[in-house]
Amino acid sequence: MAPWDAIDWDADNDWEWHSAADDTPQQLMSLWEQAVERCRAAVAQVLADGDIDHVAPFKNRRGQSPTLRRILIDMIEEYSRHVGHADLIREAVDGLTGEEQPLSDLDR
Repeated sequence: MAPWDAIDWDADNDWEWHSAADDTPQQLMSLWEQAVERCRAAVAQVLADGDIDHVAPFKNRRGQSPTLRRILIDMIEEYSRHVGHADLIREAVDGLTGEEQPLSDLDR
């Protein structure tokens, strides 16, 4: 799926670091929402036709075909890692950590 299917990952291995330099936040959010929608539809289709241990119709770089279970586990891990990174950036900006709430005018 576009835009990822048009990338030569071996030749341009830092594409993800500069690909969105001119995109607006709205464009990036739309791209993410479309990807999530496609992913949910694909998972629903696989589950309608089989189960979570269904083998993907492609091979990874090691020549293996992962199951839907493996793909979902990898996606959860990757997503949570980036959420953690975003949390660190937010903490650097506002100084709050964890579930701490900002001080209201009444607390000062």
